[in-house]
Amino acid sequence: MKKIFFSTVLLMLFLFTNTHAQSSAQAAEPRLGIGLDLGLPIGDFGDFANYGVGGSILYQHPVSTSLNITGNVGYIKFNGKQTIGTLKYMQSFIPIKVGARYFLTQNIYGTAEVGSSIATTSGSGASFIYTPGLGFEIPVSSNGSLDIGARYESWTKNTGTISFIGIRAGYNF
Repeated sequence: MKKIFFSTVLLMLFLFTNTHAQSSAQAAEPRLGIGLDLGLPIGDFGDFANYGVGGSILYQHPVSTSLNITGNVGYIKFNGKQTIGTLKYMQSFIPIKVGARYFLTQNIYGTAEVGSSIATTSGSGASFIYTPGLGFEIPVSSNGSLDIGARYESWTKNTGTISFIGIRAGYNF
């Protein structure tokens, strides 16, 4: 079911991008950003994980003056509390997401992404991701900007849900 939903969302984004890009002038060039991610676990996930640290690469393709289609690939490692004896929780993930970034003002944006998170340990499988968020971009040169955002991120699979507040600080080229 999740694979069908994810495939449908990707197809709709692709069709929207092609249709909309042909009918309107693009405001800017595509951009690539690199960032540092911090995850602060909430809910049940916070019972055994303290924090997550990682990095991500974000691609933005403008389809209008206010809307960008995004692709995001990253790596995040969550560290945590002692689970059994002296063993501590440690788990790494590779999240892959697509979505949209809508600029509410020139520098403030809202974002929504969906995708899949792949656990790096053998046999752990993948989770469905959905992520709403807010952020702002601060131009620092003619080509670059600082990108600071906060998001709620939820990873769901048949064994349960992992939720955290994500913070990303990056630089867009």
